Amino acid sequence: MTFETKLARGEFAVLVEMNIPKGVDISEIVTNVRHLKSRIDAVVIPDMDGGVMRMSALGGGAVIRQQGFEPVIHIYGRDRNRLAIQGDVLAAQVLGIRNLLVVQADSMANSDHPSAKVVDDLNELDLLEMVRSLQKGVDLAGFDLKGKPAFFTGCQVQPIRDDGHLAEEFEKAKGKVEAGAQFIMVPPVFDMDVYKQILNKFISLNVPVIATVFMLKNVGMARYISINDPGSRLSESLIGRIRKAKDRETECIHIAGEMIRSLKNEVQGIKISAVGWEDRLPAILDCAGL
Repeated sequence: MTFETKLARGEFAVLVEMNIPKGVDISEIVTNVRHLKSRIDAVVIPDMDGGVMRMSALGGGAVIRQQGFEPVIHIYGRDRNRLAIQGDVLAAQVLGIRNLLVVQADSMANSDHPSAKVVDDLNELDLLEMVRSLQKGVDLAGFDLKGKPAFFTGCQVQPIRDDGHLAEEFEKAKGKVEAGAQFIMVPPVFDMDVYKQILNKFISLNVPVIATVFMLKNVGMARYISINDPGSRLSESLIGRIRKAKDRETECIHIAGEMIRSLKNEVQGIKISAVGWEDRLPAILDCAGL
């Protein structure tokens, strides 16, 4: 059953996020994804997030596809103009990659290539309209395509800072759905009561909503997030729980598992982001009962 079909049937989908290597040694990502056989529905592949040069999401998606998994690749306008993006999207279709996630690219502030020029030829709405046009068999210059691609395309919500920002992101998401987004991915929030209220807001747009579960690694990471992303609602009590644990890594795995269990009946799917600890994903799924 495909990722799209599972959501169409109203069933719960499990996605994991995996960064592809900065180089050509794909052994680690191949090993990690093979350990998830029959346990997940798709693998989300970011495209040079943070402005860090890596193998392209298109290449990473092809690798995941070769391993028998469905990839969901990021597309955005920061690094490519409309000509290159259309070419990559068509190539994705031919490579068997049907799932696209239109995102707002990360800032280049922490890029490992600070002199790289930002393109930003197309914004998120433009990209969704581009995908819609390609599926009709016409490119952005109005020329007919030889063969029509078919995609399952989603959009992403930015981290929610406060109620006012939630209203802004909701209106943006509404516009993205009208432009062709078929599912919505929402960033992580660690206060489950608050998160459920946020998720319910986006569920009202009547497309599948996928929540993000971010795996904390240690007290330092938790503290950094609580200070620099107050919208994450990462509490002192949660930080204290990790600090007091005899085995802090196991505690972080349990926290992620608990979050998944709490969200399972609230949304149509979850995306687990382990940020370099992809080898712990099976343990998180075990804790979540998945």
